[in-house]
Amino acid sequence: MVSMESELVYAGFWQRAGAYFLDGLLIYLIIYPLLLMVYGMSYLEDPNAYWGPMQPLISYGVAPVLILLFWMHKSRTPGKMAIAATIVDARTGAKPSTKQFLLRYFGYLLSTLPLFLGFLWVVFDGRKQGWHDKLAGTVVVRRKAGASDPVRFEGAAPETTA
Repeated sequence: MVSMESELVYAGFWQRAGAYFLDGLLIYLIIYPLLLMVYGMSYLEDPNAYWGPMQPLISYGVAPVLILLFWMHKSRTPGKMAIAATIVDARTGAKPSTKQFLLRYFGYLLSTLPLFLGFLWVVFDGRKQGWHDKLAGTVVVRRKAGASDPVRFEGAAPETTA
């Protein structure tokens, strides 16, 4: 019997960057029409102006809510779905807890501060973890398509052969 771990590899930097870009595009396609619905076409005249309390709520509140909802219900966002990747607990390979997802999102903020170094860390890390993954105890995995380091879960129960 082939173990689940042997079928998975860590998702690399460029795959994850592509997923992140796709997620950003999809979020933009949700946020911008919402702003236009609330403020009308006049919003296009000066989108940098302060339009009222709904502007920061939509601009800065919708993205975290959408991302966290996708993570909590699917363990991935549409971008990660497009690359067939999933966020899992780094120790067991199970679905991460809500606390881990919240820490991971907070870690996104920390990863961006020093010139996105926390995201670039994926390039150099053996398990392809960014700072947000390390903080939350998560890894991003996908089905094996080519050669890569095998996935290891320290706390996973050993599989029995039939």
